[in-house]
Amino acid sequence: MATTKKTTAKTAAAKAAPVKEEPAKKTVAKAEPAKTVATAAKATAEKKAEPVKKAEPVKKAPVKKTAPKKVAPKKPVPVETKVNFFVEYAGAQVPVEEVIKNVKATYGKDAKEISIYLKPEESKAYFVADGNEEEMDVFFC
Repeated sequence: MATTKKTTAKTAAAKAAPVKEEPAKKTVAKAEPAKTVATAAKATAEKKAEPVKKAEPVKKAPVKKTAPKKVAPKKPVPVETKVNFFVEYAGAQVPVEEVIKNVKATYGKDAKEISIYLKPEESKAYFVADGNEEEMDVFFC
């Protein structure tokens, strides 16, 4: 008959790798020297006086905000109004543009400033061009 060996729990533990247990280290607390009330108060004050350092917050990169572009309101384009201005007297009429054109032709040269005074009852136009006084006849048709 063949004999078989039975393994027991003790032999299985022995076959496993042996674990070395280290002895627990003993810590010896040193006794603090006896403090007087004044020394204890100083120590407490020093602990309070030490500023507690806080962790600095992480600085985030500033977010660049683009402001919406301001659009200037459009100014209305001035509309040049055409004005037809007539002087009527005794049933006849003369356009003012024609009087101005005739005054410029009578003066003979370009003037910086012209002032015209129209007297329909005399059929005359009196004008001052650059300080020179003159007159001309106006024909009402």
